[in-house]
Amino acid sequence: MDYGENVVVSRHAGWQAFREQQVASGARLILFTTRGAMRLDAFVFKPDDVLLFGRESAGVPEEVHSAADARVLIPLVSGVRSLNVATSAAISVWEALRQCEDLPPP
Repeated sequence: MDYGENVVVSRHAGWQAFREQQVASGARLILFTTRGAMRLDAFVFKPDDVLLFGRESAGVPEEVHSAADARVLIPLVSGVRSLNVATSAAISVWEALRQCEDLPPP
């Protein structure tokens, strides 16, 4: 990755270790899911939010749904099942950065 020096990668021993660190940080856990309760265009992001995306084939376990502070849906046209996870992440991260005024200058 030629952009690796521009990102911070955190590895966790498992879900519980991740949750302990995330809860201790005070950050909200924002889950992107087809079962979302709020549309992406209506959701208000905060700079320290943790954005979480599940597997394309199975989503996330119920335990993860229950832990989320918010469940966000990317609206699609009727008849379209879902977007792939990379596209969903790109759309969502851009919107979060835009709202938090953290986009790079033009």
